[in-house]
Amino acid sequence: MKESIQSILPLVDEFVVALGNCDEDDNTLEEIQSIGSDKIKIIHTVWDLEKYPNGTEYARQTDIAKNECKGDWLFYLQSDEVIHEKYLPVIKKRCEAFLHDKDIEGLLFDYKHFWGDYDHYIESHGWYAKEIRIIRNLPYIHSWGDAQSFRNIPDFDGVNYHQKKGTYKLRVAGAGAWVYHYGWVRPPRYMQTKQKAFTAIYKGNAFAENNFGNGDQEFNFGNLDKLNIFNEKHPKVMENMINRFDWQDKLHPNISPDPRVKHKHEKLKNRLLSYVEKNLLNGNQIFSFKNYTLVKR
Repeated sequence: MKESIQSILPLVDEFVVALGNCDEDDNTLEEIQSIGSDKIKIIHTVWDLEKYPNGTEYARQTDIAKNECKGDWLFYLQSDEVIHEKYLPVIKKRCEAFLHDKDIEGLLFDYKHFWGDYDHYIESHGWYAKEIRIIRNLPYIHSWGDAQSFRNIPDFDGVNYHQKKGTYKLRVAGAGAWVYHYGWVRPPRYMQTKQKAFTAIYKGNAFAENNFGNGDQEFNFGNLDKLNIFNEKHPKVMENMINRFDWQDKLHPNISPDPRVKHKHEKLKNRLLSYVEKNLLNGNQIFSFKNYTLVKR
């Protein structure tokens, strides 16, 4: 969360955080306050997973923060997403270029999904390669689904965040920048706990308990040797996180036979489609849902 905020703080006029009712031992509030910026505005909220099931509570929380924002453009980042400082001037220039072009409702970012450590990332069918992260500050644009994206919902009922009928994809232009997604770079035990918590939100506590146990197990990232190597520099705000990396000995497991369920990027279907997309289609994904209409500008 802290690194995500810091990464775009120089670019924005204000940063609105919707902070839910945390566990007693959660230190998110203290982490945010330690940034020490008067640009940050914290909204304390209460989650309602019964009224907003299947991940839609994430979208509702996003809308709560959105409704408190001012300005022409809104920059949305999830807590595990970071923008490299080299892209800030590029993003600013794109926002200025389309400020009066009302045909453009948002900006589309490319994604790097880091996996297991800070040296490997996934480029695979089944993983979203692009997503909307800047939108116009308009009342009919809402967070959509489980807050991965946004959609034009003119007559929104305030509840059905999976609604498709009567809704429209946003018309977007490329941002010319990447989002670095670090949500899968965690110590294996913490990663297991995180997956269990997320699964409980989508499928209930019983399903999560049956599939992830009581927390004693460790997440198996699989063989990282088959992934892409990251040879560039990470954002400066990630330096402390990277310096704390200490689970290298728990990666690259060599288990034969391997009893675990394969990750989606390891499955044969996605591997074949990834090969076709990368080598024959210039990286363009096929048979995948895109919640936007890309306008070439």
